[in-house]
Amino acid sequence: MKFRLTKQEKHWILYDVGNSAFILMVSTIFPIYFNSLAGSGGLSSEQYLSVWGYAASICTLIVALTSPFLGKFADRIGRRKPLFIALVAAGALLCAFLGLAGEWLSFLIMFCAAKICCSESIIIYDSMLSEITTEERMDTVSSQGYAWGYIGSCIPFVVCLGLVLGGEYIGISTGTAMTVSFAIIGAWWLIVTVPLIKNYRQKDGTERIENPFSGLSSTVKEISGNRQVLLFLIAFFFYIDGVYTIIDMATAYGSALGFDSTGLLLALLLTQLVAFPSSIIIGRLSRNVSAQRLITVCIAAYLGISVFAIFMTQQFEFWILAGAVGMFQGGIQALSRSYYAKIIPQGKSGEYFGIMDICGKGASFLGTAVVSLMTSLTGSANLGISGIVVFLLAGLVVFRLSCRMDKIRKVPEIIGSQESV
Repeated sequence: MKFRLTKQEKHWILYDVGNSAFILMVSTIFPIYFNSLAGSGGLSSEQYLSVWGYAASICTLIVALTSPFLGKFADRIGRRKPLFIALVAAGALLCAFLGLAGEWLSFLIMFCAAKICCSESIIIYDSMLSEITTEERMDTVSSQGYAWGYIGSCIPFVVCLGLVLGGEYIGISTGTAMTVSFAIIGAWWLIVTVPLIKNYRQKDGTERIENPFSGLSSTVKEISGNRQVLLFLIAFFFYIDGVYTIIDMATAYGSALGFDSTGLLLALLLTQLVAFPSSIIIGRLSRNVSAQRLITVCIAAYLGISVFAIFMTQQFEFWILAGAVGMFQGGIQALSRSYYAKIIPQGKSGEYFGIMDICGKGASFLGTAVVSLMTSLTGSANLGISGIVVFLLAGLVVFRLSCRMDKIRKVPEIIGSQESV
C-alpha cells in the first residue's frame, strides 16, 4: 500500500525544509565567509578553527542549559505555537542581516544568536511530531522530514552558491553576494514555515506551569526510573556527538587542511543530494526493519566515517566522506527523533525533547570543544578529529544495552497477553 502524507504531516515537514537551508549554510558558506573575515582580522588557520569550534560549543551549551525550561514552558496549553513563532522570526531576521557585520567578532555574535534560535525552535518542532501523526507512522514521517529538508534546502543554497561563485560575472562583489545570500536564506526559512504556523494546533500539554526547577527535577526522576529512556539518552549523547560534530566542523576541518573552498561547497551539496534518497529509503525500511537495528547500522557507519576522516589528506577523499555522510546522516537523526517520541509519555513531549536536546547539545558542545582543544594542543587538524571515534564507539555499546532493556520490558507484556488469551 502506497504511503501518503496527510495535510498536517506535509505542513510539519515543511519546517524541515525551511530550517535545513540555514543549517546547510552553517556547515558550508558561513565558516568559509568567517574564515575570510578572520584572516582579514589577523587570525591564523589554526586560530580560526579553534575560535569557530569554541563559538559552536558556546551556542550548544546555551541551548543545552535552556532547553528543558523552554520545553517545560512550551508544554503549557496555548504556549507552544507563540514561542515557536518568536524563535523562528528572530532566527530568520538575524540570518537575513548577517551580511551587515563588518568584522569577524560582530559576525560571530549575530551568527551564534541565530543558531541558538534555530536550535531551540527545532526542540519545539520535534515535540509536535506526536501530535501531527500516529505512532506507527512516526518513523516514516520523521524520515520524510529530513529527506525533504535535505533536497529542499538545495534550492536556496544553489542560488546562493551561484551568486557567491559567479557574482563577478554579473557585476557584484563577493561581499555583496554574501549579503544577498544571507537575506535569501533568512527569507526562505521564514516563508516556508508559514503553512505550519497557520495550521498547527496544540493538542496536548499541561494546564499550568509548575516551578520549572522542581518540574525539571521530577522529570529527571521519572527518566532515571525508566531504564530504557535513560540508557537511550546516554547512548544518544555519545553517538550524536559524532554526527553533530561532523556536521558543525566539516567545512572548517576541510579549510584547515587547505582544501579548495569551492570544492568543499560542492562536496557538501553532494551530501544533501545523497541524503534525500537515502533518508527516504531508510524511512521505507523502517516499516519492516526495527528502528533499533537501523540506528545500530547508522552508528556503525559513522564510526567508519570518522576513522576515515582522521587519515584524510586529499580533497577527493573529502568528496568520498561527504557522500558517505549523506547516506546515513538523515536516517540516524530521523529514527532517533521518532524512536524517542514513541518511548516517552504523552503530554510531556516538549519537556522530554528538551531533556533530549541537553544530551544532543551537550554532546555537540563536548565534541566541538574536544576537536578544538586537540587541534590547539597537537597543531594537527587530523589528530583533532580523532576524539569523535571514542564517542561513537561508546554510543554504539550503550545503545545496544538500551535495546536489550526494551526486550526485557516487552517480555511481561507478551506473557500477559498470552495469559489473557
